[in-house]
Amino acid sequence: MREVCGLTTEQIASAFMLAPATMAQRIVRGKAKIRDASIPYQVPAREELHERIESVLAVCYLVFSEGYSTSSGESNTRADLTEEAIRLGRLLCALIADAEVFGLLALMLLHESRRPARTNVAGEVVVLEDQDRSLWNRAMILEALNLLSRALESGEVGTYTIQAAISAVHARSASAAETNWNDIVDWYDLLIQAAPSSIVELNRAVAIAMRDGPEAGLALVDSILDRGELTDYYLAHSARGELLRRIGNLSAAKASFERALSLAKQEPERRFLLSKIEQAVLRDSN
Repeated sequence: MREVCGLTTEQIASAFMLAPATMAQRIVRGKAKIRDASIPYQVPAREELHERIESVLAVCYLVFSEGYSTSSGESNTRADLTEEAIRLGRLLCALIADAEVFGLLALMLLHESRRPARTNVAGEVVVLEDQDRSLWNRAMILEALNLLSRALESGEVGTYTIQAAISAVHARSASAAETNWNDIVDWYDLLIQAAPSSIVELNRAVAIAMRDGPEAGLALVDSILDRGELTDYYLAHSARGELLRRIGNLSAAKASFERALSLAKQEPERRFLLSKIEQAVLRDSN
């Protein structure tokens, strides 16, 4: 990721939710192992591709994720990284007929299709439910839905395919109000079984909040944070702040947004959180 794609150690560490020093040590140890064992660079034979595909897909998606939402800096996205990841995804589809390869490319295309609507003319963040869906790239969505169908028809549903299925529910919805949150929660239930993680739990909690109300989602978010997980993950505190705002607890919402702000490193996200804090203060004063 660093040598080929140009990501910094800090960006790679953010992708793995590790401290930069920890990731730097892993990179140094990895290089030393390759050097000491004299491991040569070899292009794998075609019959070896299936054995290695999981790691390749993981790296491809991490590169895409850094481009889709940068871990720090002035910009919200980096088109060069998302475009390169999608190019690699298309190349993988040409090399190997694998359901998860189709699922990953579908997932990246569905996310990328929303790029024109994710920021306004001033460069400020626009959340999914407020996006102008007429700006979404319909050609990308159609390509993604076709790939998703191929992946689902295989009967071997993996984590990228499940995530693509979740994104497809949004893509098929004419508006935020028409989103089928039942389907999204069902897919998240399946994703938790396939790849349990606190991040997946957080996303599922947000989906449940949209389906059952903010109180239901808030209870789940609090349970994740109470376990000591995602304590330093700004999106967990941002989500908590939004759910508190929706139930009218503005002072607690402000505190959660402030905690998120203290952890966020991306400038557009920081401005978004500042606006949320200001709105909570104004509404509370009224």
